Amino acid sequence: MAKLKLTKNEQKKQKDSLKRFQRYLPTLMLKKQQLQAEIRILEIRIQELWRIKEWMEENFNEWAAVFAEEGVFTPDILQITKLITQEGNTAGVPIPIFKNVEFETARYDLVEKPLWLDLAVNYMKDILSFDLELQCLEEQQRRLRKELQTTSQRVNLFEKIKIPEAKANIKKIAVYLGDQQTAAVVRGKISKRGMEKTG
Repeated sequence: MAKLKLTKNEQKKQKDSLKRFQRYLPTLMLKKQQLQAEIRILEIRIQELWRIKEWMEENFNEWAAVFAEEGVFTPDILQITKLITQEGNTAGVPIPIFKNVEFETARYDLVEKPLWLDLAVNYMKDILSFDLELQCLEEQQRRLRKELQTTSQRVNLFEKIKIPEAKANIKKIAVYLGDQQTAAVVRGKISKRGMEKTG
């Protein structure tokens, strides 16, 4: 850290810095509150989707036995062709927003394949869609938490270091300049008395 200059210019510089810190701090605190609120909303949404997904998986377990049938539900039957997301912005943080997912279903012979295959394919689409939406929401949450951490660090830096440091520097310079002024007045009076005695 640079040594503090005890001058009027430095005092003005410190006062300007203090004003800037005090003006910027409420904006940072507001951003911190917005991020905390958005993270809470996301947590609720993620928990809700997890509950639905778990319920779907429990129901899907009934299908587990039929998936074990050899050659019926092969990996090429259902493919994700496109994940559609949109770039959003929350409290100044760019986030991905899940919109939709497109699938491609392989053609299969309805006579050779069991009747339940269409239903199973649709069920798999639903579960995969939930997975992708959850991943998107968890990425939003990760980004917002990272920004919250950075914003919290800045709030603490301003509140606990920069503002108190600027105030202390202003006070230190004011005391020094006051002492210098007092010393100058005293020297002036001593000098005047000396001139009066000699004159």
